[in-house]
Amino acid sequence: MAEPTLLQLAGVTKEFIPATGAAPLKILSALDLEVRAGESLAIIGPSGSGKSTLLNLIGSLDRPTSGKVLLDGQDLTALDDRALAQVRNRRIGFIFQGHHLLPQCSVLENVLVPTLADGNTGADEAALNRAKSLLQRVGLGERMDHRPAQLSGGERQRTAVVRALINQPKLLLADEPTGALDQTSAGNLADLLVELNREEKIALIVVTHSPALAARMSRALEIRNGRLEVPKL
Repeated sequence: MAEPTLLQLAGVTKEFIPATGAAPLKILSALDLEVRAGESLAIIGPSGSGKSTLLNLIGSLDRPTSGKVLLDGQDLTALDDRALAQVRNRRIGFIFQGHHLLPQCSVLENVLVPTLADGNTGADEAALNRAKSLLQRVGLGERMDHRPAQLSGGERQRTAVVRALINQPKLLLADEPTGALDQTSAGNLADLLVELNREEKIALIVVTHSPALAARMSRALEIRNGRLEVPKL
């Protein structure tokens, strides 16, 4: 039996208005997309094609010029900024090419930051136990008290992955997650993302230039001329 649809884009268009007052620049044009719960999807395309723009719209970091983005049937484009912030924190996990870890905080403290977003003054026991369990799982059990500067690039990115998972999101968005890593670390991170997608049943959308990473996803789509298409072999 097929998993239910988790994410739906309906007629999503994104335009940018140049500061010069020139005509609007259309980046994405009337996109339609469905992603099922637990699915993995790679979005590929040349630089400047709109891959990161699309991921920002899916993650509600930006709003479309027109069209709808629905998560679990809820129209995110109809929510105010405060409600969107809650959706991002509780239901969507983000991984970027830059890890964006807080340099003054330990690995464990960095992972727990999203649990404090609603004004909590400290992580509860369940969040703490989940953080420690996930860090052990990704091979960072002995690094919990280290600062980011004491970690390798691959270790910092694995920390960012655990941080993205701490609130048990239904959707994980990764923007060029292996772009700053060497080949071995990139392969290890790809293995981890595939494993977490399968075992945690989290829908995974990866924007990538890496054919190797794209091939690990269950399907791939290419942005071409502002539209999503099946890649040509």
